[in-house]
Amino acid sequence: MPHLTLEYSANLDGRVDMPALCGALSQTILDTGLFEHGAIRVRALRADAYAVADRVAENAFIDMSFRIGAGRSTEEKKRAGAAIFAAANAFLAPLFASPHFALSLEIRQIDAELSWKNNAIHPRLRNT
Repeated sequence: MPHLTLEYSANLDGRVDMPALCGALSQTILDTGLFEHGAIRVRALRADAYAVADRVAENAFIDMSFRIGAGRSTEEKKRAGAAIFAAANAFLAPLFASPHFALSLEIRQIDAELSWKNNAIHPRLRNT
């Protein structure tokens, strides 16, 4: 269950290719070798209403939340987080040319007893 959700300010429309960013981050997650291919989800959700810092109209953000299941060491989680954050920073490098962009990432481990799933994708990918 690696699910990466990017919440982003609407003023990034036209400045960031969100489908390409999602694809790049999905590949990064897969490349860590820590997660099963069929479980990876990356999605971007646009925030139309927001207030960032001093409320200058140019201020923009992407807040990444990475939810994962149990079973990985702290070092493995740090390695995955560092890889995701580095890939996002590289992709978004042009935005850091101005003093109006903020990027963040948090990893959250899901309690297996409080998580329900039904995934028909796993069997298909496991048989390839």
